[in-house]
Amino acid sequence: MKLSGYAAVGAAALTVTIAGAAVTTVAQAQDHKAGAVAAQRALPSVDMEAVVKAASIDPRRADNKLTPGAKASVLLVEQALRDRHLLDKKYVDGYFGTTTTAAYTKYQKSLGYKGLSANGLPGKTSLIKLGTGRFKVTHVIEPGPRVKVGKYVVNTRTQKMLNEAQRLLHRKLTLDQGSYNPGGDPTSVGTHDGGGVVDINVKGMSSATRVSVARALRRVGFAAWVRSPQMGNWPWHIHAAAINDTDLSVQAQHQIGDYYLGQNGLANRHPDDGPKVTPIRTWEEYLRAR
Repeated sequence: MKLSGYAAVGAAALTVTIAGAAVTTVAQAQDHKAGAVAAQRALPSVDMEAVVKAASIDPRRADNKLTPGAKASVLLVEQALRDRHLLDKKYVDGYFGTTTTAAYTKYQKSLGYKGLSANGLPGKTSLIKLGTGRFKVTHVIEPGPRVKVGKYVVNTRTQKMLNEAQRLLHRKLTLDQGSYNPGGDPTSVGTHDGGGVVDINVKGMSSATRVSVARALRRVGFAAWVRSPQMGNWPWHIHAAAINDTDLSVQAQHQIGDYYLGQNGLANRHPDDGPKVTPIRTWEEYLRAR
């Protein structure tokens, strides 16, 4: 081993020759890292919150209207799917409809994902992989680890949302059903199979209190409705689905889209019968607005 050169400017810049091969210096490594950071900063941005919102709403639309604020980010995602031969170029239009959702599901499955991880909603890991060298991901959403609320399982994001709703209401909420419950209550038709969905026990609540609870849940980012026995084969309860939870089952995704479109989240797709809360906000938007 011999030294072929030496310089010191702040950090040592040392080139070592071993068997005729030059080993990268500290300074060169720092320059390489700085170049990589600069290249990452130069990439266009995909707003994950906007893309996930569009992926929930657009498939439920009767028209091709674009989700406000999502077009630029959706286009970048669609272009990446096109270049992987998963989406025909005619569907690269900024509209995250059923065709784009199906293409994203194929992409997730190509990564080896199954079940909730291949639900068509862009999750953090898959979206970052898709954007490698193409775009950077901002406003990242993470459901977080699964935890217990009482005897029911939810994810950390949902738990935080419930805690904030309780703070606004000055009362404790009790769950009748949690998340990640495939094969559970058949009247839920799959909405609780994934994350972000809970049923609230309303025993002892007056009609006005039930409405106030649904309103608080909507304020913090849930699509929430008071459900009565007349609507289905179930007791009185409040059904709540967390907007933009990337673990949502397909059925729950449909409820989110319908909520944005002014519907009741049921199969009949009747007009929304819950308390009006405007604007509709996700949990992350609620936190930024506080």
